[in-house]
Amino acid sequence: MSKIIGIEHAIDSLVPDAHCAIQRGTITTWFDDDQIQPSQAEIDAEIVRLQSEYDADYASQAYARSRQAEYPSIEECVHAILDDDLTALQVKRQAVKDKYPK
Repeated sequence: MSKIIGIEHAIDSLVPDAHCAIQRGTITTWFDDDQIQPSQAEIDAEIVRLQSEYDADYASQAYARSRQAEYPSIEECVHAILDDDLTALQVKRQAVKDKYPK
């Protein structure tokens, strides 16, 4: 599930701790006298850059999300520990890792 990067993310990246009002994706008021308001072109470029960065990271972690869905549950892990059956647990975990390599 992809995240949509908005103007607030771009402003925070370009001008950390800036104070402004945003309405419908546009800066309506810039309250920060200590920092210069970025131009719309700068904001748009930063949104594209941040979205690309997020999408690349999200894609690179697909294996981790797939593994998480198939790994033994916490309950199964606890039972394996209590039943002294860690070898079987490790076999299950390795099968998932083999199915979804990094």
